[in-house]
Amino acid sequence: MHTPEWTEQLYQLVDSLPRHQVTSYGALAKAIGGVGPRQVARAMGQLPEDTQLPWHRVIRSDGTLAEHARADEQESRLLADGIPVSRNRVHRRHFHRFN
Repeated sequence: MHTPEWTEQLYQLVDSLPRHQVTSYGALAKAIGGVGPRQVARAMGQLPEDTQLPWHRVIRSDGTLAEHARADEQESRLLADGIPVSRNRVHRRHFHRFN
């Protein structure tokens, strides 16, 4: 499978997320440039289950958790990181801003 060149930058950005903050697929796409949120979501979905990247800190731009097979695990990991989740949503104050 061909991996787009921008995915290395994506994974570096995800790896740089502070423990108590999240980001969105759209914010990552904007930080990278030239890709869309859906492309970012697809790339994140291709990470192996044993990845060390904090994949669970990437959510939708409206603060909701995406619907996927690891949604329960994502919520548990967010809570373990000190990021509260209420009604499947993370409050905007927990969003990281890329420069």
